[in-house]
Amino acid sequence: MLKTNSIYFFDSVEFEEIIHYYLDSGKNALAKKAIGLGLKQHPNSVMLKLLQAELFIFDDEMDIATKLLKELQAIEPTNEEIYIQQANICSKNDDHIGAIRLLKKALTLCEDEPDVFALIGMEYLYLEDFEAARINFENCLEVDIEDYSSLYNVIYCFDMESKHMESIKYLNKHIDKDPYSEVAWHQLGRQYFIIENYTEALRAFDYAVLIDEFFVGGYLEKAKTLEELKRYEEAIENYKKTIKLDDPTSFVFLRIGTCYELLGKNGLAVQFYKKAVNEDPLLEKGWLSIANLYINDKKYNKALFFIKKAIDIDEYNTLYWRKFAEVNLKLDFFEEAVVAFEKCIKYQDVALEIWLGLCDVLCFLGEYKNAIKVLRKSQVYFSNFAEIEYRLSVLKFILKKSKEAEKHLLNGLRIDFEYHFIIKELFPDIFKIEKVTHLINIFNRTS
Repeated sequence: MLKTNSIYFFDSVEFEEIIHYYLDSGKNALAKKAIGLGLKQHPNSVMLKLLQAELFIFDDEMDIATKLLKELQAIEPTNEEIYIQQANICSKNDDHIGAIRLLKKALTLCEDEPDVFALIGMEYLYLEDFEAARINFENCLEVDIEDYSSLYNVIYCFDMESKHMESIKYLNKHIDKDPYSEVAWHQLGRQYFIIENYTEALRAFDYAVLIDEFFVGGYLEKAKTLEELKRYEEAIENYKKTIKLDDPTSFVFLRIGTCYELLGKNGLAVQFYKKAVNEDPLLEKGWLSIANLYINDKKYNKALFFIKKAIDIDEYNTLYWRKFAEVNLKLDFFEEAVVAFEKCIKYQDVALEIWLGLCDVLCFLGEYKNAIKVLRKSQVYFSNFAEIEYRLSVLKFILKKSKEAEKHLLNGLRIDFEYHFIIKELFPDIFKIEKVTHLINIFNRTS
C-alpha cells in the first residue's frame, strides 16, 4: 500500500502486527505511516491509538501523548496498556514514584503480570531502592522461572547491597527448582568468586559448562577461578576453549599470557601478549606486560620499545612513565629518566620515590641546584622526612654551604638515625668528610 498508494483493507489486528513489526525492527517512520493508514480504516481503534501514543512518547512529544492517553482512558478505563504508557511518560519525566503508582494500577487490570512486575522493578532501580526492585523481579521469576533477564536483575540488586550470602541462598533455592539452569549456576559461581570461596565457585562454573558446553561466559569465569587457585595450566585450557567457541579477545590472550608468565614460560607468555596487542593495539596493559617480561630478562632495549608503545597510547598514565624512568636508568639514559620523573610529577604522581628518583638523577648529572629545587618542592607534600633532609645536607655540603648542610644533617639524624646509610651509599665522598662523621658519631652517643 505504501509503495503503490493502493488501498487494501486490513483488520485492525493485522495493522497492529504490521506496526509491531516495524517498531521491533526500529523502523519508526514506517510504523507511523502504518498507524496513519490503520486509523483511516479504523478511526476508533483504541489499540492503534495506543501505538500512536507510544510513538509520540518515543519522539518526546509528551503533551500530545498525555492528551491522547487521557482520551483513551475515558473510553477504556480498564485497559492496562493506557496506564503502562502513562507510567512511561512519568518515568521519562523522572517521576518514578508516579510511574510506580500507575504501574500498580495496571497490575490490577492485566493478565500478563510478569511484564508489569519487571517495569515496576526497573522504576525502583531508578530510585535505587534495590530491595523493592528485587522483590518485583522475584515476582517475575515466580511466574516464569526461565526469565533470565529478571534473574540477572535480582542478582544485580543483591550485588548493589553487597548481600552476597543472601544472593547465594536465593540462587541455591532457584537451582533446586531449575537444576539445569546454566545461568543460575554461572551467577552462583560469580557470587562465590566475589566472597573468595574459589572452590565452590569452580564447582558452580563446572556445572554451568556441563549443562551448556558452548557457554563462553562459563568457561571464562572458570578460567579466572582456576587462576585464583593457581591452577594455571587448567586456566589456560579454559581460556583457549573460549577462543574456539567465540571470536578471540585481547582480554583472553592477555590472561593466557599472564598464566604462562606465572608458569615461568616467558617465551609463550610473550607470544600471547603480542597476540593481545595485535587484537587490540590500544591495549596498553599488553604492551606493559611485554615490557615487564623483558625487564625481568634484563633486555632493556626491547623493554624500552614496548614501554614507549604504552606511553603513545596513554601518555597520562604515570605507571608507564615510572617504567620508562626505570628502564632508562638501567640503560644509563639519565636525561630521559629526568624527563620521565618530571612527567610523573606533571601528571600528579607526587609519591616520595618520584621526587627522590628525580633528585638522585639530577645529582648524578651534576645539576645540584636543580636537585635542591626538586627537594624543596617535595617538602610541600612531605615535611620532616629523613630521606629529603639527608639529601639536602649532602647537596649543601657539595655547594660549600656547611651551616645549612649541618642543620639538614641533624634534622635527618633526629627523624631517622638509621637511614643515614644513604649518604654512604649514594655519596661516599661526602660521608668521608670529617664534620659529617663527627656529627653522626656525637648523635649516636647522645641518642
